[in-house]
Order: sequence, then structure tokens, then C-alpha cells
Amino acid sequence: MKITLKDGSTKEYSKSLSVYEIARDISEGLARMATSGEVDGEIVDLRYVVDKDCKLAILTFQDEKGRCAFWHTASHIMAQAVKRLYPDARLAIGPDIANGFYYDIDLEVSLTSDDFGKIESEMKKIVKEDLEITRFTKPRDEAIAYFCEKKEPYKVELIEDLPEDSIISFYQQGEFVDLCAGPHLLSTKYIKAFQLTSLAGAYWRGDEKNKMLQRIYGTAFPKKAELEAYLERMEEAKKRDHRKIGRELGLFMILEESPGFPFFMPKGMVLKNELLSYWRKVHERNGYQEVSTPIILSRKLWEQSGHWGHYQENMYTTRVDEDDFAIKPMNCPGGILAYRFEPHSYKDLPLRLGELGLVHRHEKSGQLHGLMRVRNFTQDDAHIFCTRDQIRDEIKAIATLIHEVYTFFGFTYKIELSTKPENSMGSQADWDQATTALHDALDDLGLPYIVNEGDGAFYGPKIDFHLEDCIGRTWQCGTIQLDFQLPQRFELEYTGADGEKHQPIMIHRVVFGSIERFIGILIEHFAGAFPLWLSPVQVRVLPISDKYLQYGEKVKEALQKIGARVEVDHRAEKIGYKIREAQMQKVPYMLIVGEKEEADALVSVRSRVAGDIGQKSIEDFVKAIQKELEI
Repeated sequence: MKITLKDGSTKEYSKSLSVYEIARDISEGLARMATSGEVDGEIVDLRYVVDKDCKLAILTFQDEKGRCAFWHTASHIMAQAVKRLYPDARLAIGPDIANGFYYDIDLEVSLTSDDFGKIESEMKKIVKEDLEITRFTKPRDEAIAYFCEKKEPYKVELIEDLPEDSIISFYQQGEFVDLCAGPHLLSTKYIKAFQLTSLAGAYWRGDEKNKMLQRIYGTAFPKKAELEAYLERMEEAKKRDHRKIGRELGLFMILEESPGFPFFMPKGMVLKNELLSYWRKVHERNGYQEVSTPIILSRKLWEQSGHWGHYQENMYTTRVDEDDFAIKPMNCPGGILAYRFEPHSYKDLPLRLGELGLVHRHEKSGQLHGLMRVRNFTQDDAHIFCTRDQIRDEIKAIATLIHEVYTFFGFTYKIELSTKPENSMGSQADWDQATTALHDALDDLGLPYIVNEGDGAFYGPKIDFHLEDCIGRTWQCGTIQLDFQLPQRFELEYTGADGEKHQPIMIHRVVFGSIERFIGILIEHFAGAFPLWLSPVQVRVLPISDKYLQYGEKVKEALQKIGARVEVDHRAEKIGYKIREAQMQKVPYMLIVGEKEEADALVSVRSRVAGDIGQKSIEDFVKAIQKELEI
């Protein structure tokens, strides 16, 4: 059999071999680092036996997909430790997640972080025992009987939801057996460095009507140094928490009276409006026209678009004049109605309609998180209507625009292309053509990307942009979605050069994604110390005493004439206190004024970054900041 490796090289074998055996044949070092394999696009166990020609990637912890088996194994080690310490514990689910793992546990004892030490000690024993991890299967009825005997009701419920002819897979390490699809490492010994990180409550299966379980979070790495580096990043992330900084800087608040619905305060509105102003400049330069569509639209429209059937559980509804309406969770149906406002010919296309639309989506209360996960947000949407021949160029233009915006803020990013999901609409031929168009556009630009099979929107494939912040975290923001379906459903048309009616293609895209979420990301990326153009307060004038307040106001007026955002600190406080307060508020420039400054029309300049800069004339400082404000 012929095995094609991810670097394009090939290996030939005369007999079937496991992924681990192939890794060892390639290199003993690779075998030691291997966590799992990818066979023809499917993630498999190291135990998986390859018996035919295929494409094979040996995955390690350095691969995003390879970390899954590592963290999944760590979750089982944690669950085994909990069962040893608390035999009456009932186990629910324990998946790998981004940056680690968790396990949901039903336990009468209320755990606290003080219990982490003894759980970790037991985990260390399990690792030291070097328990071989093996996989076996049972028919569904035998699997149910097994977990009934073990008094694990949550496992029984999971199995009962599977088809009657299902073959159920198990993983065992020592005395511990768990229901699991895998993959897992070959032994417990490979989990060298780990730490439990937090506790939370979690309803069984995410349903508020079910019992609240205890969720233990943790992370693990092959080396202690990697764990320590990760924990340092997490400590830095806590300092940068946008909820904490947002309150300290007076940017926004979320109250019990409006869970998931943020209030933006005056300084937060300055920040938001500056982002929107920048967005408008970029889009006007790139040939977009801005529209605004209603927040509430008829149920009939949402049924026609398919959202009522595919997304209803996340929509807020109301009644108007005895008819059903929905508060829009997305802007696209409104964009379609805007397109239909007047007839179009091929000469009008591509037609790029941008919208800063307020949308509402029902999120479960346990999923809400500051500005990162809210129930209403402003989506920087655009809907592009084009011909089939224009698709590739439009995708390339959007990707270029997104690159311009992200690099302007100092972000790097990665790209994922997501393909047809199970609950899709439309013909396979349209999906194939749409997916090929996205592939071709990215290839033309020379942009690296990975394929995320089956994760597209229900109406078309998509490209997602995952930006990386200054401490290495990734955030999914920008997206490009190619849609052959909604133009069909709404019978959109344009007149072609042949005088006949044709159907346009619709491209959905966002850059920021959600303005609110992007603000949260920016707060954490900059730790509240925004660049000058984006800072809610750009300059604070600090009079040494009340005698110089009038001169401070004169300085303020000179700066306001060039559009700078300026405050004068009128408080009867010592100058050292005023400086510290301005620094805590992340103000880019502080201007100290007293007797000498007033006499000579000067300001003593202090920078947030550089500290004391020295004295400058008002005129020179105004010119300098005016130049710096140009973006």
C-alpha cells in the first residue's frame, strides 16, 4: 500500500500498519511526539490500522488538531483522579477545548480551587503509573448495561440517544473506563505538565431545566516550560480583561437589568464612533454604498430566507397588528430587499451594499461574556451582488480589504475555509462551484488556509479570518460567505448584456464581525492604552493649581480647533496625583501647566509611553499632535 505524507513524500508497505508504527518507521523522534493521525482528512487514533492507499499526516502537539488527543487524554486522567478521590462522583462529559480540557461531574461535595492540589497529586500518580490506554467496543445494549452497573446515569443517557445498531467505543486506563470516541494517547505517561485552572457550574447538556454539574477546567503541555509560558499568558490576559478595563476607563457597562445588552457610556461611544468612522472611510474608498434596514421584519420574510426554519430558536419575536414579526438576527434579508428597490443591469454589478446593522440573537445566560458574547450587537455587514464571472475578483478584493484593516490595528491572522454542512440548502452543483470559487480566490492571493469540512453556513461555504492578538490568543472576526441560495429564494435578477434576465450571486461579509466584540478584543489587545486616534481622551491638561485653570482652558481650545479630544483636570489635587490618575486612565498625552508655562505660552509634555518629553510651545505641540492624528 502507498502512503502519501503531508510533505508530499510517499512510503510503501507490504502489510497493514498502525499510524503509530508508520510514525516509528519514519522516525523514533516523530513516534515519541505523535499524538494522533489524520487519514484522508479524518482524525484518527495512533492505534488506527492503515490498510489501503491514503494520505496520512502524523499529528503532534504542535499541530492544532494534534493537541486534541493530548488534552482529551488529560481530561480522562483528571476524571480518573476524581473517581479515586470521590468514588460516588458521576461523570458526564470531558472534552478537549481550546487551550485545554474540562470535565462535567455530578458530585455532592462542592469543590473549590482549594481541592485542586489533591486532584493534581492524584493525577501525577496516574501519570507516573504509565497506564496503557486501550480501546474496545460494545454493542449499544451491552454498553448501557455496563454503565448501569457502574451507576453512571449520564453515560447511559448519552448511549440511549444513539441508534440501536450503534457500536459504542470505550477507552480504558487501569481501573478507569470511559465512554469515548477518542482519539487518545497510548499511555498516561505522556501528560508531563498540567494544571487545573478553574471551576464553573454547567447544566447537563446545556439545558437550564437539567441539573447543575461542576465543571473542572484544566490544561496540559508536553513540557513544564510550555505550561509556565501559557500560565503567564493567562495571567496577562486577566490583567487585560476587557470587562475590568472597560469599567475602569468608563467605556461600557452590562447590568442585571439588561443581561447581554451592553450600555456604552460617553467615552465608549467615542471609541465606537471612531471605529465606525474608520470603517466608513475604508468602505467608501473600496466602492461600497451604505444602507440601513429595519430591525423588525415580517415572519414571512424570515420563512422565505430560511432563517425561520434554521435559526428560529435564536430569534426574538413579536406581534404587530396580529401578525408575527421577528427582530432581525442578521442583516441579509434586509440587504436583499434593498437590492430589489430598483431594477439592475449587468452594468450596476458588482453592487456593494454596506450596513452597520443592529441585530439581536438569543444567547443562553451561561454563554454571555462581557462584550465578547452579547444578545445585541452592531454587525459591520456588507452584501455584494455580482455575476458568476465576478466572484473570484470580489472575494480577492474583500480579502485584501480585511488584510488592510487587521494589519492597521497590528493583528496577524489565519484563514479557514468551511465547506457544506449537513443542514444545507441548494444543489450540490452550486455548492461545488461556490467552494471552488473560494479556493481559487485564496490561491490567487497566495494566502495560506486550512479547510474546515462541514462547517459552512446553511446557504453557502465561507472563509473565516481568525486574528491573533498581542498575547497569542485568536479571535474569529471577519468572514466571507458565498451564497447561491438566497438569490434563488427571493428571485433576484439583473438584466445581462444579452438583454435576458439572470440571477446574481450574493456575497455576505463582515470585517470587524461585531463592533462590540471587536471593541472588547481591542481593549484586551491594547490593555486599554489605545493608539492616539482611537483614545476617548487624547490629551489631558493638568493645571498645577486653580490659578492656572484659565490658561489650561486656553490650551484646550487650541487643541480642540484641530479636532483633538481634550479634558482639563479642574480638581484641587496635587499635580502628582493628577498625573497618576491620567496614567491610570491611559491618556496618551498629559500637559502640565503652571506659572512658567503661562508666562511663555508653553506646555510641559508628558507622554504615556515616553514619560517627560519637556516643554513645547502650544503651537508646536498642536502641530505635532495634528500630524500624529492623521490615519
